Amino acid sequence: MATKTIEYKITNCIKKRGRGTFMFAADFVRYGEQKSINKALERMRNDGIIILISRGMYYYPHIDRLLGLGVLFPPLEDIASAIAKRDKARIVPTGLFALNRLGFSTQVPMNAVFLTDGYPRKVNLTTGGVIQFKRTSPKNLAFNSELAMLLTFALKSLGRENITQDIIDKTRSILKNDEAKTVKGDFKLMPSWISSIIKKLYEE
Repeated sequence: MATKTIEYKITNCIKKRGRGTFMFAADFVRYGEQKSINKALERMRNDGIIILISRGMYYYPHIDRLLGLGVLFPPLEDIASAIAKRDKARIVPTGLFALNRLGFSTQVPMNAVFLTDGYPRKVNLTTGGVIQFKRTSPKNLAFNSELAMLLTFALKSLGRENITQDIIDKTRSILKNDEAKTVKGDFKLMPSWISSIIKKLYEE
């Protein structure tokens, strides 16, 4: 009976938050003992109300009824952001994930690496993917412009010697939409070769 009562309370709580809500088992300690909470969450998972993202992390999913896709698994970035919010940490996407965000790569990564000022860890997802958080210096998290941040870590992941004309052209196109020139304010946080590329594109 206690588990059903806890399940009822959790269900009401997440429905008020709405679909697209992430939750952690520890979020519901006010409803009872952790063992009973875990059982309630497991029942909800078995009933298809929530899905398991990783150990102790659940999601109240969006449902695609228009195209018949059913349950929609959340993007990696949303999962990483939810973990960072829980841990009160900042994160920065790197590598293939940053390249994909900017349109430099069409490959959708199953794994993602984020720099963080929180705890370094690997999160194994139920999809088989992995989100890795790597500890970094405060400088790498000090960007005011998200675009500047993404450009910096996308270009760094490619390496100076691998910057092709296609990448330059795509960067130029992206910067044209930066009407306020917000990227300029973060030049001091970029490697000099990256800020040099962007400066030249702004001057064209």
